[in-house]
Amino acid sequence: MPNAIGIARAVLIPIFLVTAAASDSGTDALPAALFAICAGGDYADGIAARITGQYSRFGALLDPIIDRCLVISGVVVVFAFDLLPRWALALLVLRELYVLYNGRRAIRLKLPMTINWPGRLAVGPVMAALFFAMCALRTLAEILLYVGLILAYYAAYLYRREGRRQLAMRDAPSTPA
Repeated sequence: MPNAIGIARAVLIPIFLVTAAASDSGTDALPAALFAICAGGDYADGIAARITGQYSRFGALLDPIIDRCLVISGVVVVFAFDLLPRWALALLVLRELYVLYNGRRAIRLKLPMTINWPGRLAVGPVMAALFFAMCALRTLAEILLYVGLILAYYAAYLYRREGRRQLAMRDAPSTPA
């Protein structure tokens, strides 16, 4: 069930992009609704996994990738229609690419990946900022974007610190007890 939700989200992202690209202003109802459905699906698949106890490695890898793709897709639309400050959107994309790169690196190095609380909390304001920008509520969207950026960059810092700690522990010579 959670993986089906994730796959549905992945299928909706290109549909969102096509409908948004066909918009004159970037604030049409259909693309905004599709974005909201995809963003809400992030919570739905997590809830479904908890309720049903259906966890999978595939789902654990799929969900963050879809989240990054959705955020970057939302940023592309909001950037193209100049709905939020472009410098802040660029910072958001840099953070998303950084997280994708480090996620791949963690998988390659076989490091455990856990989501930290600032990272969990950042998702809401970031997704909401993009959605509200597409609804032409710029001031609210801008405030949420800044809150999301602060949380997202703090989370990235914590991920980096934890990854370095794990690597240091793994690479440290073992001492006899």
